[in-house]
Amino acid sequence: MQPGGPETTAPLGKARQLNYALTEHNVNIDFQPTDFTQVNPELNRKMVDMVISLLDPGVADRVLDLFCGLGNFTLPIARRVKHIVGVEGNEALVQRSTANASANDISNAAFIRADLSVPGGTFLKEAYDLVLLDPPRTGAREILETISLASTRRVVYASCNPSTLARDTAILVERHGLQLQSAGVIDMFPHTSHVESVAVFER
Repeated sequence: MQPGGPETTAPLGKARQLNYALTEHNVNIDFQPTDFTQVNPELNRKMVDMVISLLDPGVADRVLDLFCGLGNFTLPIARRVKHIVGVEGNEALVQRSTANASANDISNAAFIRADLSVPGGTFLKEAYDLVLLDPPRTGAREILETISLASTRRVVYASCNPSTLARDTAILVERHGLQLQSAGVIDMFPHTSHVESVAVFER
């Protein structure tokens, strides 16, 4: 029940832990009723598989996951790489993703709270082989105008707004010298005008 703002959320009856499984990656993710999750779990699992396949991470790779939320992509990717950093603006989600990493015995994932609409952040000083972006509808313009991708060989961008993806594509191509290799859509929200888009950029 939520009679007011998000802080008024309370269980209707006995509370239980909410979670979903990414079975193919041996990951279980706990969440709270007010946390952001994908509402179509079946297609979310397929999207996670697709994004990891497109990112094509290796055991020696260092990966940056921007707008990481609960770790929906971060934790499965961590199973395959040397180290991954997830960055998220919501402190509660950072705490939840950190707890999810611990619960899944994942020790090579670090989670950072940072406002990605504001320049700066210690994570920007590191070099990453691969970068994943999964921003809100407003896109990732501010962080893409700040970050250096000189050492990054591939970027995968998952978007819920094709217009901001198109705008940010121009930044990735013109500012960072990447090339758009492929793009497609996932009908995450059937019978609506909304789609999830995924694009791949390479140096």
